[in-house]
Amino acid sequence: MMNGRLKIVFLTPGTGGWYCGACMRDNALAKSLQAAGHDVSLLPMYLPLMLDEEVLDNGHVAPVFFGGINMYLQQKIAAFRHVPERLCQLLDHPRLLRRVARHSHMTSARDHGELTLAMLRMENRRFDKSLDPLITWLKQESPDILCLSTALQAGLIRTLKHHLNVKIICCFQGEDSFLDGLPAPFHDACWHELALRVREADALVSPSAFYADLMNQRLGPGKMMISVIPNGIDLRGYSPLTVKPGPPVIGFLARMTQEKGLEILVDAFIHLRTVLGHPDALLHLAGAATPENQALIESLQLRLTAAGLADQARWQTNLSRDEKTEMLRSLTLFSVPAIYQEAFGLYVIEALASGVPVVQPATAAFPEIIKTAGVGVLVPFVHHDPQDTQPSHSASPSPNPNSIALAQAWLECLQQPNKLPGLAAASRRAAEQFYDVSVMRDHFLELARAISGVTGGPSSPSI
Repeated sequence: MMNGRLKIVFLTPGTGGWYCGACMRDNALAKSLQAAGHDVSLLPMYLPLMLDEEVLDNGHVAPVFFGGINMYLQQKIAAFRHVPERLCQLLDHPRLLRRVARHSHMTSARDHGELTLAMLRMENRRFDKSLDPLITWLKQESPDILCLSTALQAGLIRTLKHHLNVKIICCFQGEDSFLDGLPAPFHDACWHELALRVREADALVSPSAFYADLMNQRLGPGKMMISVIPNGIDLRGYSPLTVKPGPPVIGFLARMTQEKGLEILVDAFIHLRTVLGHPDALLHLAGAATPENQALIESLQLRLTAAGLADQARWQTNLSRDEKTEMLRSLTLFSVPAIYQEAFGLYVIEALASGVPVVQPATAAFPEIIKTAGVGVLVPFVHHDPQDTQPSHSASPSPNPNSIALAQAWLECLQQPNKLPGLAAASRRAAEQFYDVSVMRDHFLELARAISGVTGGPSSPSI
C-alpha cells in the first residue's frame, strides 16, 4: 500500500455458460477502482467469467481457481485428490469448463449439497490441491483487501487469514435461494456453517437493506453488522431513445427461469391483450437461457400461440452487450416479476439507465430501489413460495392473481402516454445519481479504507 493506493483482489465465481449479475457487478467495480488509481485483480473461481462487457485487464491472465470439474471429482472420488498436477491444469482449462457448464448443472443447488458443505469447511484439507495454488498466488500479490463475491465462499476466510495478512470483505448476493434448494441434511448444515463463517470476515456487504435484514434473520441469533452498498453499473452504452415509433413494447431481461417470473410475465401479457383489450402492445423477452430452461420457454411459446399472440412476442437468448442495450432502448415498459427474495436486481438498473420506466413487484429489494430512484411502479403481489411453484404446461391456464395485477399496472401506464417521456427521463437521472458504478466504488472505498486503516489516496469518497 502506498499513498493510500489500495491493492484489491476480487475472488468471483464464474458461470461459464450464462451471464451472471454478480460477476458483472464485480467486474464493473474492479474496473472503476482500477481507473481511480488502485491496483486491482479479478480472479475467477469454479468456472470462467461470462460477461457481456470487457473484462478487467489485470496485466496477466489469472487461472480459474477451484475449477468446477476438479472440485467435483475431488469431492466424489478420493483417489482423484492425488492425480498429477498436469491433469488438474488440463481440467481447469477455461474452454473445457465453459463447455461442461453449458451442458450440465454445475451451478445447480440440487446436486451440490455435499460439495457446498465441504467448501464451507475448507480447513478439512480435502481441497488442498485447489487451495494451495490460490494461497501461493495471493502471497505473491500480497493484497490489502480481498473481496469474496458471495458468502458461499466464506469457508475460505479462516484459512486465508491464517496464511495471509489481508482484510476480507464478504458480500451477500442472493445465497438464500441456493441454500434453500439444497436437499436434506445439507440444507440445515450449510445454513448453520454459513452463520459461523461469515462472522470471521472483516466486513460484510449487502446490495440492499432488505437483503441485509433477511440474512440477519436467517443467520441469527446475534445481529451482524452488514454494510449496504447498492449495486451499480457503468452507464456508458446505455442511452435512452427519446422517440419510440410503433406500438408500445413491454420487456423482460433476466435469466429465463420460473423464479424470475417468466411465466407470470407471459400470462400478464396474454391477459393485457385478450382480457383487458390492449390493441397492439408487444412483448420482448431476452436473457440467459440454458438447456434446462428450454422446457419452460417452449411451454410459454405454445401458450402464446394458443392465445393468437405468438407473432406479438420476440424471444432473444444470450445477448451480446450491444444487443442488450439496443433491446432496452426499444422498450416502453420493463418488468421482471421475480417470485423469490431478490437481493437486488441489476436488470432494474439497466432499464433505468436506458430510460425505461420499470413496473416491478412490491416485494424483496424492488421497493427499496424504486424508493431511492424516485420513479417506477410497484405492484402488490400475492406471496407464495417459489420452491412450491411448478410451471403449468397447459396451453391456456387461468392466470394467477399476480399476472392479473401486473397486466393492470401495465395498462394504467400505457393509457397515459403523455407521462411516459417524463418517466423515462426521470429513470435515467436516477441511474446517474444513485446507481452509476462510481457511486458503488466510493462506498466500497470508504469501507475498505475503514477496515484497513487507510485514509486519503485516489478517488477519496465524497459521500
